[in-house]
Amino acid sequence: MAMNITELHAENFEQEVVNADRPVCIDFWAPWCGPCRMLSPVVDEFAGEHSEVKLGKVNVDEQRELAAQFG
Repeated sequence: MAMNITELHAENFEQEVVNADRPVCIDFWAPWCGPCRMLSPVVDEFAGEHSEVKLGKVNVDEQRELAAQFG
């Protein structure tokens, strides 16, 4: 994961997203998901080019409740 992308989970979601000081883009992904794996380099590139946007990733297998909360 790129250095400027935050791994999001239930414990840090409020701090990292709700209380963020800039817009947040969240990538909900799974290791088994082909389209997710294809999109990952694009998300990493975007994160490297746009420091004005905070990027976070949610592993839907590990964070089922958080993923379900956002459908």
